[in-house]
Amino acid sequence: MRDFTGKRYWLVGASEGLGLALAQKLSAAGAEVILSARSPDKLAEAVALMPGRAIALPCDVASTASVRDAAEQAGDIDGVVFLAGVYWPMKAQDWDAGAVETMCDINLTGCARVMGAVVPQMVKRGRGHIVITGSLSGFRGLPGAIGYCASKAGTMSLAESMHCDLRGTGIDVQLSNPGFIKTRLTDKNDFSMPQIMEPGQAAQHMFDHMLTDRFSDSFPVPFAWVFRLSQFLPDWAYYRLFAPK
Repeated sequence: MRDFTGKRYWLVGASEGLGLALAQKLSAAGAEVILSARSPDKLAEAVALMPGRAIALPCDVASTASVRDAAEQAGDIDGVVFLAGVYWPMKAQDWDAGAVETMCDINLTGCARVMGAVVPQMVKRGRGHIVITGSLSGFRGLPGAIGYCASKAGTMSLAESMHCDLRGTGIDVQLSNPGFIKTRLTDKNDFSMPQIMEPGQAAQHMFDHMLTDRFSDSFPVPFAWVFRLSQFLPDWAYYRLFAPK
């Protein structure tokens, strides 16, 4: 069981939604939380909601300079949680180059920027806790999800590679793959979203996972099983079920 008392955690993408809810849980568990997002005003509001010590640290994960500056200001941290993400539902027929590039740049490259700023220091110290937010949509390509599925698949693969390399080094890497969460992002969807969760519900799943020594967690079940099992389907069966003509 991990103890968060007195630990310093940097949460990137924590001004609202899942990030805000998880920050509140970590703060209540005794951690000092450093909250980052692009909007200083939203961060100030988020910090005011924390039950314990909290710091607002504006950061744009689309900018390497901004991430490096924020990492320097954060200083020595015990853990980092990457939660930043953007999403637009989109079919290949409606390709919006700017939106697709933004999803890839924020969701995947933004994660790599943050990891590049904190992992070397953790390796030097021989300790640390890294948590990356993937998605059930990252297991296989889905219809109407150009950009988002690809970016989340890359983020999940990044976490897997980090876990391979850092096992036994004192640095714990964890991956959390949520399903639908009721936020301004899912408000863009016009289709049914099974087992959609409130941010607090999803944050509790994620927090409980962070207490363990397991690498990955996909939720909610049984919805998550559909995506995990889809990896074992042959192509003809997968596309007939998930993307019928």
